[in-house]
Parts: sequence; structure tokens; C-alpha cells
Amino acid sequence: MMAAHAASDPGELKTLDQVAQYLNVNKFTVYRLVIQKKIPAFKVGSQWRFKQDVLDEWLMSKSNIRKKT
Repeated sequence: MMAAHAASDPGELKTLDQVAQYLNVNKFTVYRLVIQKKIPAFKVGSQWRFKQDVLDEWLMSKSNIRKKT
């Protein structure tokens, strides 16, 4: 039960696999986006990590959703 609560913490660090699942894409696609500096990430040791709140901000900035006038 605690793990579910921790997963919803916006400051929690996500792994490459978790981000791939979150974005509904292959983990190699996420890795390619990181290498091309198209998605915000940082390394902890040899592993890429993502902050949920930064990832959400990036997604919002990349969305092409426009209101109809």
C-alpha cells in the first residue's frame, strides 16, 4: 500500500522502464530521446533517472493541444 502512495509522489525519481511505461513507448525510444537531449533526464551512476514533475512539465510543453476558437 505504501508503494502505491510513493509512486504518486511528483518528486519521485523514475527509471527508464517506468518512463517508457508512463509514455506508452519502448524503453529504447526513451533512451534515444534522452541521448538526443529531447527529454529531460540525468544519470545516477550508470543509470538514467527522471523526475516525475520535470517529465510532466516537459510533456505539457511538447503537447500540441490547442483550444478551438
